[in-house]
Amino acid sequence: MDVQMAVFHCADSFLKQLMVTKLSQCQYALPLLVPDPFTQQIEFPLWTFRQINKSWKMKKTNNEIISQTQPIYKAETPMVFFFRFGSVSSSKSQLMKSLINEKHNTFFHRNCPGSSRTRVLMDGVVEIAWFCPSESYDDKFTDCVAFCNLHGDARDHEKQLQILTEMASVNVILLPQLQRNDRSATIIQNLYRNKKPLICLLTENDSTVIETKKLKFKIGLKDRNQSDVHKELKRAINDCLSESPSTFRLEDVSKHSDIRVDEEDDENCRRGREAAQQMMSLLKKKDLTEIKELFLPYQGKLWHQWSQKNKELHRLREHELEMDISRKHTDLRRIRDQQHAVNINSFIQLFIEEIVVHAENKMNFLKWLGILLEEYTSKDISALHNKYDEKWSVVIKLKDNHNKSEKLTAEQTKLEKISEELQAATFGLEHIMKEIGQIYESCSSVKKNKKDLRFHFSSLPSLAAEMMISGFPLELMDGDAAHVPVIWISAVLDELFQKLGDQRVFVLSVLGIQSSGKSTMLNAMFGLQFAVSAGRCTRGAFMQLVRLSDKMKTQMNFDYILVVDTEGLRALELAGRSTRNHDNELATFVVGLANLTLINIFGENLSEMHDILQIVVQAFMRMKKVRLNPSCVFVHQNVSDITAGEKNKEGRRRLQEKLDEMTKLAAKEEESDAECFSDVIRFDVQNDVKYFAQLWEGSPPMAPPNPNYCENIQELKKTIMSHASKSHGMNLIDLKVRIKDLWEALLNERFVFSFRNTLEISAYRKLETEYSKWSWSLRSAMMKTENKLHNKIENERVHEVEQTDLQRELKKASEEVEKSMSEFFEKDSDKDTMIQWKTSFEIKIKELQENIVRETKRKLNDILQQRDLKKKIDAQRTHHENTLYEKSKELALKLKDKANDEETLKKEFGLFWEQWMSEIPRFIHPIKDTDIIRDVRKILSDIYEGRFPVDHWKKGSEYNNIFTLTSYFKYVIFKKYTQKEIPKVVSIFRKIIKSLFARPMPSEEEAQIRSLVTDIAQQTDRMIQSFNISKMGYNISYIQQLIDYIKTRVTEHQEGPVKYVFKDEFFMDLVHSVCMRANKIITDQHWMFREANDPVIYVERKREEYYSIFQKYCHGATSTAIFGEFICQKLKDPIEQSVYKKTARELADEMRTNCESLNGNRSKLEKHILKTLAEQEDFFKYMNYIHNPRDHFKGFIRDEVSRYITDKFRVSVLPKMKENIELLQQKIMKAAHESTKHVQVNRGDVGLWLKSFTQQLSDVLIFSEKDLSGVKHDDVDDFSLLEDVIRQELPDVMSDISRRFNTETFSVNLDYKVRPEEILIDHFCQCCWVQCPFCGATCTNTTENHDGDHSVPFHRNTGLNGWFYNKTTNLSFIICTSAVASDRSFHPNDSDDKVPWREYRRAGGVYADWSITPDLSELPYWKWFVCRFQKDLEKNYNKKFEGYGKIPYEWRKYLKQEAVESLDKYI
Repeated sequence: MDVQMAVFHCADSFLKQLMVTKLSQCQYALPLLVPDPFTQQIEFPLWTFRQINKSWKMKKTNNEIISQTQPIYKAETPMVFFFRFGSVSSSKSQLMKSLINEKHNTFFHRNCPGSSRTRVLMDGVVEIAWFCPSESYDDKFTDCVAFCNLHGDARDHEKQLQILTEMASVNVILLPQLQRNDRSATIIQNLYRNKKPLICLLTENDSTVIETKKLKFKIGLKDRNQSDVHKELKRAINDCLSESPSTFRLEDVSKHSDIRVDEEDDENCRRGREAAQQMMSLLKKKDLTEIKELFLPYQGKLWHQWSQKNKELHRLREHELEMDISRKHTDLRRIRDQQHAVNINSFIQLFIEEIVVHAENKMNFLKWLGILLEEYTSKDISALHNKYDEKWSVVIKLKDNHNKSEKLTAEQTKLEKISEELQAATFGLEHIMKEIGQIYESCSSVKKNKKDLRFHFSSLPSLAAEMMISGFPLELMDGDAAHVPVIWISAVLDELFQKLGDQRVFVLSVLGIQSSGKSTMLNAMFGLQFAVSAGRCTRGAFMQLVRLSDKMKTQMNFDYILVVDTEGLRALELAGRSTRNHDNELATFVVGLANLTLINIFGENLSEMHDILQIVVQAFMRMKKVRLNPSCVFVHQNVSDITAGEKNKEGRRRLQEKLDEMTKLAAKEEESDAECFSDVIRFDVQNDVKYFAQLWEGSPPMAPPNPNYCENIQELKKTIMSHASKSHGMNLIDLKVRIKDLWEALLNERFVFSFRNTLEISAYRKLETEYSKWSWSLRSAMMKTENKLHNKIENERVHEVEQTDLQRELKKASEEVEKSMSEFFEKDSDKDTMIQWKTSFEIKIKELQENIVRETKRKLNDILQQRDLKKKIDAQRTHHENTLYEKSKELALKLKDKANDEETLKKEFGLFWEQWMSEIPRFIHPIKDTDIIRDVRKILSDIYEGRFPVDHWKKGSEYNNIFTLTSYFKYVIFKKYTQKEIPKVVSIFRKIIKSLFARPMPSEEEAQIRSLVTDIAQQTDRMIQSFNISKMGYNISYIQQLIDYIKTRVTEHQEGPVKYVFKDEFFMDLVHSVCMRANKIITDQHWMFREANDPVIYVERKREEYYSIFQKYCHGATSTAIFGEFICQKLKDPIEQSVYKKTARELADEMRTNCESLNGNRSKLEKHILKTLAEQEDFFKYMNYIHNPRDHFKGFIRDEVSRYITDKFRVSVLPKMKENIELLQQKIMKAAHESTKHVQVNRGDVGLWLKSFTQQLSDVLIFSEKDLSGVKHDDVDDFSLLEDVIRQELPDVMSDISRRFNTETFSVNLDYKVRPEEILIDHFCQCCWVQCPFCGATCTNTTENHDGDHSVPFHRNTGLNGWFYNKTTNLSFIICTSAVASDRSFHPNDSDDKVPWREYRRAGGVYADWSITPDLSELPYWKWFVCRFQKDLEKNYNKKFEGYGKIPYEWRKYLKQEAVESLDKYI
């Protein structure tokens, strides 16, 4: 007891209250008056009693038994005060405990284990305990009676003695003998004279009970049978109480002077009480059953209407589609507007103000408010429970008599009304927080604050977060509305994230029937505050945070346990309502949310748990189907004999059998093939089934907690922590997302079909983003290798490329990627989710490496072949240059004596130049311009032998651009059928006509043709790149190859298993479209080839350079000096090309980091494309995006790169180019220096110098000895001078190159395939391009031929893809994700089958490959688009949005800004 009091003295007010509350729950006596150990000032800790309620039963005068539940500080009961004078041989505390509970040491006494006679802190302490009758035969007292016990000699504690003797109903003195000369005699005489009953217990007297005077008793204790003493004492006390009218009220103790009341002495406590009392004053004289309606209107009818309407929105009936969805969205907004218009009650205003303004004192305020609300409601709730019990008994009797009369119906209606009154009368902090939650949701929905709210609504979630951190539970699922306030819960979790950081939580939930002790178990296990008092059974679900200790954190992978307490399953059956669906919802929700679920079974009769077990098993089965993997532990509570090992083995076996039986039943409903419970969840029947003793050791209300129950709690806690140690829990943000996903799926009723695992989607997107980085690293590394080998091939340093060489070059980058992957999968916060994809992504990276190596080898081998083919071209160009060099040298020697006459030199050189330029065409024909379309027409005319219609193509007409067409119907002729096939064909076409939605041609055929066109476009793009026109020049044979390839593909396609053939126009338009698309690329590349290889053009560009050489020869420069300058001039083009290429690669790399649209994965890129389309509002670009997504992506990337280069040229592009020029200059000078040293050491000639020089530069420049062939340099022998000349001349060359750098020339000077935009296109566009068979949305997966289903973040209107209602001209406005939530059906392709939208995969083919999750959110983007471009769409498809396809009015309210902002939410 001294230890207890030491802790009590050291504790703050909250811990003291907690200690006393727990002592009361354990049926121990509580400190009533406590002397300060230093000052002896007496303290009355009234605050510590504020949370204690006592329940008891008593008889009315008419013998009717009633139940009472009251806050103990308010209860008016008789009080028996025990004290002693002097030293006595008997234990007063032991005697008192025997009066209250013979089996439990309510008062700790000298004979208790661990006790001693010496006391340090207990002297002068007054303890109090209550006896609460249960109206059973063995009740010792008929009314609730308080017993007070003064420790120590009462003569030494006069103040305590005075207060208690005055307030007591009966005084009981324990002393050795009654002696007149004793110093206590005066006190005894005064008590004896007083009318108040007095009982004297004499330890040195052996007499039986003697009534010396009315209500004055004397009982001897010496050498007497204790049982007799107890009986006499109990009878005497009962006699006294029956005659004594006085009662004791705990609160009245505070009225005595000279004692300190903790509540009054604590400023914060007092202020908290005053604030709470101010709020409670508003509730005075109000009917408790109407109080919520008056003071908490936001959580009333409007919230319930909104919840019901939201469920209706997600549970569409057969005839309901987009128009009805829009109408329901409007209804939801209207209800929110009405809710927002409701005035905030002053009660809530005061609450918010107190929490915000006096945040430092919120704990005292909240405690007080909870205490006062409990006090305010307990009496009425207790009365309503009595009323309910009476009515329930009547209904049971009528049911037992099989009475189905109107009387039973009337009684059930009355019972229902009482139940509603009970719910209405329940009023606690949770309801206040629910009201604040609804205020927040209404403000958030209408996006504006309330005028009568003194603080911005965005601050409200912070209040709830603070309360959760402080240990208060928060309602997760509203039990009254059967709805999760997702907006509010999400906002609170966001605030928790802000306040705590992204902490990891382990979610523990509990399921079981009503009143089975779930909340009590959780409270006992974790010291929580879930409501467990009479009439306060949990409704819905509540969550509470439990913080792990620092020591525990080192053993676990999370920081908090989030405990979720739930409404009991079958909780509403008493009210006569069906609860199966509600129970399924609740069980699925909390099982899906939890990492571990406790299944609480009350008692041992499994047959009574049949329904509950099936619900639980079904919930776990659903989790398995959506790839969530929670675990479970079964808890059997109230088991009579938990020590019987064999009995427990039998119990476990029966539970296992029952679970297997339930699994088979649930499997039928969930269409699962599970045979036993272990097929559904990992479950160890030996370790995951716990047996609990009864909570109370005896019968309440006087029974103490069963020690075995406490041991069972500890054992269960160990099991839970064992499970938890193997889990990583989830982040707070992930928890928010999981709650939303689960609830959205439950709203749609078909959970497995509707569940959208956003956490998994988010983790996969994160993985895709990393994959994009890894693949870029590999591509980037290989591009550098490719460029180096390309240079060496051109320089004839490499004559063969082996795959092993490329693999070796890629090894370092590959190892870095492997290391990065390994770290990512080991350390990322979502590693548990992503482990399922680890192997597949490792395979993808391996395949990517193989593809990159294979493709690079192909490209380099092509370059090797083309190098040999273009040797003649290169040789001719070099010949002209070198011949010109020699002839200008000869002219200079002739004019050497006129070196100072600049005018003559210029004139002579000009004549020489003109003569030379005029002679070039005699040796070689100039390269002509191209006309691609002319060549296409010529070849097609040859194919069709003059049958080709000259006016078939109209210039600029969209009609012939096959890539922009929405349908290919006009190009198709259906194949002829045999006589036997005609009925089948007729049936197919009839079915198409009956179909609700139709297109000119079945979607399967449209998809086949579109896939053919897309693939041909992709393959012809690759063919054009392989022609290497910039190096080899254009030839009509390239067009012939393209046309031949297209012809082969079209022929193969129509000869395959298709039901149509193509008209000639299809082939012609496809060829035309492909060539028109390639026209600019081919023309640009041919222009580059002509610029580099047409002697007239090329040599003319060199005029100034040759004149400079000519001048220097005239001025007597040595051959070495002239040769050095000539080398520098020869290096100019290779340097320029190298700088452009390297800068292009670096720019692509930089944009992958810094360009917002290009620094993520495919989905992020698409989001930026959609935003750009909205900003531009260009209908034709939209159509291109819808029907030709790959082309649009490429165009967008090109535009982004062009814009980036233009915007960043000065700050990024130019500095890179200059840096690369400087690096090349350093390499060239180093090569010159090393070559000079090499020649000097080996005494070589200029040939050796050139060989060494070009070899050192062969991997960075396309420059070799052959570039100087034909130039006489035998007389060059001063290599130091040669090095110096290069050092002097090179900066001028570099400056000349730098001066030409500008935005216009950047891309022009680059070969097409090494431009930054093409590098990025190659990276981003090697992904999935499969389009939704309904709406045409493109799968966003970043890898081609990926595993799993195709999917998109959100779908769009099918009308955008050309769908319309059959037998009408009405375009469809249905959205796939709405349709799959409905009960409507569609006819896939042209089949006879009728497939429900909900089961669209049954259609097979392209339909089966898509994952389309129901989504009834508003999706503003495409709705805005349809309204904005309605006329354009109608003109494009020659149909109207009218009749069945009339656009809902609500869609027209969306603004472009809302549409664009919504993309951030969905992508």
